[in-house]
Amino acid sequence: MARVKNGARRALIWLGAVVVALYGLLAVGVVTGGAALTPSLALDLAGGRQIILTPTLAEGASQEIDQADLAQAVEIIRRRVDASGVAEAEISTQGTNIVVALPGNPDAATVDLVRQSAQLQFRPVLDILSPLASTTDEDATDEATAEPSADPSAEASAEPEAEVTTAPEADEAADADATAEATADAADATEPEATASAAAEEATDEATADATEAAATDEAATTEPTDASDPAWITAEVEEKAAALDCTDPENLQGVTPGDPEAADVVCDQYGTAKYILGPVEMDGSGIDTATSGPELSQQGTLTGRYEVRLKMNAEGTTDFAAISERLVDLESPRNQFAMVLDGVVIAAPSMNARITNGEASITGTYTQESAQQLANQLKFGALPLTLEVQSEEQISATLGADQLQKGLIAGAIGLLLVVIYSLIQYRALGLVTVGSLAIAGITTYGVITLLSWLMGYRLSLAGVAGLIVAIGITADSFIVYFERVRDELREGRSLNAAIDHGWRRARRTILASDAVSLLAAVVLYMLAVGGVRGFAFTLGLTTLVDILVVFLFTHPILMLLAKTQFFGGGHKWSGLDPRQLGRSAAYKGRGRVVIGNEPTLAERKAAERKAAAEAADAAPGSDAESTEPAESVDAARADGEEK
Repeated sequence: MARVKNGARRALIWLGAVVVALYGLLAVGVVTGGAALTPSLALDLAGGRQIILTPTLAEGASQEIDQADLAQAVEIIRRRVDASGVAEAEISTQGTNIVVALPGNPDAATVDLVRQSAQLQFRPVLDILSPLASTTDEDATDEATAEPSADPSAEASAEPEAEVTTAPEADEAADADATAEATADAADATEPEATASAAAEEATDEATADATEAAATDEAATTEPTDASDPAWITAEVEEKAAALDCTDPENLQGVTPGDPEAADVVCDQYGTAKYILGPVEMDGSGIDTATSGPELSQQGTLTGRYEVRLKMNAEGTTDFAAISERLVDLESPRNQFAMVLDGVVIAAPSMNARITNGEASITGTYTQESAQQLANQLKFGALPLTLEVQSEEQISATLGADQLQKGLIAGAIGLLLVVIYSLIQYRALGLVTVGSLAIAGITTYGVITLLSWLMGYRLSLAGVAGLIVAIGITADSFIVYFERVRDELREGRSLNAAIDHGWRRARRTILASDAVSLLAAVVLYMLAVGGVRGFAFTLGLTTLVDILVVFLFTHPILMLLAKTQFFGGGHKWSGLDPRQLGRSAAYKGRGRVVIGNEPTLAERKAAERKAAAEAADAAPGSDAESTEPAESVDAARADGEEK
């Protein structure tokens, strides 16, 4: 019994620690000025700023803006807004316009992100590094990868091949051998002469190494790059920038402000899986005539089972791309790659496997139909001479407002009140455990949502409020399942402690299965939906996790402790656990005592029989008293048993 009490108390202590830590962290945020005591509200409840953008082509452009281009522009703006930490933003199209509604009072930097137009640039790859930031240039170099993963289907920046004809492998082998021989000769030429003293030799080596490094540094600082792929573009400043850039940080994936087109730059790929050091811009989107995707064909004209992206250049782009391919095809990896940079992030970095002089290139790799179409759309959109002009910008009031929020809260309060009334009628004093569990769940959920508003910029929408209201029923359902299992065990004749033990084991599986289904539905809905529906799915999933926490750390431990009290353990008629009210037909009372309905126990019957036999021996046969003594003796024995 002591072990049961200690286990229940430990569970309650853990729950208290979680709640205290939750609100303690929130208190720190309030004191430092970063958090508030109430959750942030979304656009439909708090209003915000609305910006209407009109896509405009450059004067004299022959292209037309279609719905695919508008969808690509919306996707780019959405990625920028999400990366900036603004939640519950609404981005949509109205005709040929793009409407961006930002909740609350966004800062000027966020508004500027929306206004900027995307740019497509072609830059040669100088090096590819790990996406993580490193403290030293040496660490960044050690983490460099020779080639990125060629798996666009896994939503990573692929290394597809821009291929018209395959470059001869013999040339690459010869270049590799020549490079190896030159390196060996240089090493032999610079090897210091042996001296009699080992210490002197070591000192000479160190001095030579320092002098060589200093000379190399001075030479790199003074040597001008000969072309866009020259490693001399990687200066100390570029290496420092590369070491500091963390591509796993979502804020670094918005990169809408491109670097100096005439200098080297360091950018991330669009999924944050690689970090690229790039040379200056050699070509922009204006050189592309069109981009399409489709099944890949072999040189014999048969299908390979893969997909490719086909680029067609205009006259200016054909000339520029021919010069690029002429240089890159003979370089080693990864310098034989060129990066396509859209909106400040790398969307593809294919290697050059052929000299392309006719202005038609094919980007191949492990593309799926969807990923190939996405890349083609990105390239086609980036090729548009498109600018986003601000048609209007204004502060808007809440689309639903405080009135709808108030009605939603009233609906939730009514639902909560009905659950409480039902619990008290159905379970009597046991219903107070339901009330306490709902209160703990509400306190925990409110704290988590308020904390997320501070740490993640989460905003509560009316759809999210609906998810909280639905969670009341989900939480109450878990308690009902548990209580009914316990009552079923009592009806079968078990003691209260045994009923709680067996009922919990049966109810636990049912509760976990039910919550798992709710959580799975919330996750799927959140991943597939957009807008307010995602807010509903988020709060539904959050409250489902809170329900599991409360049932395991509060409801079950509290019931275990209450079972040790006389009120609940003795089966008081107002406890909700009275065996007679539950219609129990038999119960084990211990020490061989079994009650069947209102009949006397086995021990009571045996005592009555012994007493009747003793009294019968003294009584005269056939007397009228004999017929009544056994029944009276049974009643007396029962009374004696109850007193004991």
